[in-house]
Amino acid sequence: MADTAVPVMHAGDLGETLEFYKALGYEVTLEQTRPYFYGAIRRPGYDLHFYAAKGAEAPAAETVGCLVMVGEVEQLHAGFSAALRAKYGKIPARGIPRITRMRPGQTRFTVVDPAGNSITYIRHDEPEMEYGGSAALTGLAKVIDNARILRFSKQDDAAARRALESGLRRHGAGATALERARALADLVEIAVAEEDPARAAERRGQIAELPLNAEERAAIAEHLRIATDLAEWLAAE
Repeated sequence: MADTAVPVMHAGDLGETLEFYKALGYEVTLEQTRPYFYGAIRRPGYDLHFYAAKGAEAPAAETVGCLVMVGEVEQLHAGFSAALRAKYGKIPARGIPRITRMRPGQTRFTVVDPAGNSITYIRHDEPEMEYGGSAALTGLAKVIDNARILRFSKQDDAAARRALESGLRRHGAGATALERARALADLVEIAVAEEDPARAAERRGQIAELPLNAEERAAIAEHLRIATDLAEWLAAE
């Protein structure tokens, strides 16, 4: 039998934590409340365990977690999203618990459970990230690539938004209209994620004013569909 590592994370309210994972399709293999709290769950290929000494102080929220390497992420994310919508009536995308969003081409997402543990599911063949943006790119194109990494690897919308806004100020004059439109379309998506419809509408208006040809406008319309899909994903049933 091959060696196996099993992450042990904070149990929080053990019953609530285990119920959360049961909703995601995990099998509960152990639930113990004496002499300390301990639980175990399983999906094919791996186990996760949870522990808390009675009376012990909980760790700071979202300081504990693990990485789970999986064969695919899009179907897994869709299944988890459906399960969480059924459990909570809408997707818990902010606060605790929550699930981060997915978009075409993304190779990882994170679930934060009720105890504050972060489980990041990563596709086995995820390409290496070039933090700061691809060295093969320059100007606004490189900023857009860096913002992609900030959003999908570090899951930091605020940092991505700042990078894109700064990039438009610094490189916008020398960028093509299509590059500016792509940066603005990313900002539309971030505004939707941050529940700022006024800012999203403002960015859409800026895109509409750009001198794009028919082919470019069609490409940006496809790009903006991601923001529309995100709004639908976030909406209640």
